[in-house]
Amino acid sequence: MAAARAVISARPPATAGRLVPLLGTGSLAGHRQRYGPLPDLPGPVLLDLVERAGLRGRGGAGFPTARKLRAVAGNAGRPVVVANGCEGEPTNAKDHALLSLAPHLVLDGAVLAAQAVGARRVIICVHRGSSHAADLGAAIAERGADPVDIELALVPPRYVASEESALVRYLNTGEARPLATPPRPFQRGVDGQPTLVDNVETLAHLATIAAWGPAWFRELGTASDPGSTLVTMGGAVSRPGVYEIALGSTLRETLELAGPHPDASAALVGGYFGEWVALPAGDRLPITHDGGGPHSASIGAGGIQALPGDACGLAETARVLGYLAAESAGQCGPCRFGLPAVAAQLHTLAVSRLDQPGYRQLVHRLGVIPGRGACKHPDGAIRLAASALRVFAEDVRIHLSGYICGGLRHPPVLPVPHPGAIAPDWR
Repeated sequence: MAAARAVISARPPATAGRLVPLLGTGSLAGHRQRYGPLPDLPGPVLLDLVERAGLRGRGGAGFPTARKLRAVAGNAGRPVVVANGCEGEPTNAKDHALLSLAPHLVLDGAVLAAQAVGARRVIICVHRGSSHAADLGAAIAERGADPVDIELALVPPRYVASEESALVRYLNTGEARPLATPPRPFQRGVDGQPTLVDNVETLAHLATIAAWGPAWFRELGTASDPGSTLVTMGGAVSRPGVYEIALGSTLRETLELAGPHPDASAALVGGYFGEWVALPAGDRLPITHDGGGPHSASIGAGGIQALPGDACGLAETARVLGYLAAESAGQCGPCRFGLPAVAAQLHTLAVSRLDQPGYRQLVHRLGVIPGRGACKHPDGAIRLAASALRVFAEDVRIHLSGYICGGLRHPPVLPVPHPGAIAPDWR
């Protein structure tokens, strides 16, 4: 490890703004001035650094990055690295901000990941029509000395098109629908080769770990979820946008960065596959990837939306479920039949026309759909719906009584893309 320490820069950035400098780094020369040269690290050394840093994926699941790298490196073949910058989550803009302001940090991370797993090919994926696609292409063209080939792929702008098996399917066949697994991409992915699919923020963090080491990376965060992360905040806040926080920060500390409205009654944490958290009861919940219990809220894909006190959480959730049902790949029963039925019953509940038998049927559906889909799309949608019934339990009681709440007249809060902005097919 002595050789690895020798190439670690002595001038890391401050703990704040590790990934996204306020005005961006601009050209490759500006990037090198801030972040230094691309570290020359043997694959096993880099794998060890990432493992000791405890880096977890920033695309949603929070899976240990070193484990993914080792899984790809351990399979025979010609590995491929796919950098996922599609960001299909409507509540998110973090990957857009990162690719716009620090594209070379992502590209450095992708090149290093390729060296770690023995890949010679890197594919950067963004949605077709993304405003930063041209700039990203220019950044790729600016790099002439990388030891791997880097290409840009434009993916259909559908919600599930950024799921890792959907990316692999698109790159292989031109159709961006999820695949049934196994095999997973690390076993057989692009062109049938072992493939690493990592979120672009994950790769940016990997580049900083290679530059400044795991001890620096662990100066922020928690023991099980170290480092910083990018979050996108919106809804009932005065300063919506992308912020970098230390993992383990409380929900209140995080919201304060964006200026939450004093009447905010709840926050959706983790995007449309996340969960509602009541405010102020959930103020002290730590934001990490370790959610699922009463003392934490999973950051998921990085979106946080505050709900105004005069808005209806049930109506907002019903709108989102309708969007998620329409955005499914329609390849299996849970998405073809389950999600539309849940969305319809949530809408009926929101307008105070659902009776008790209908509500019991809704609750039953929420219990039987998860785990039955070809991908995790129905599981995430059902998680959101179930959290709405739990957090807005008093509203559920009022709506079931037939009372029409004033919140239904509130302008929509959660962003749902207009159907006309969504590509009509998967190619």
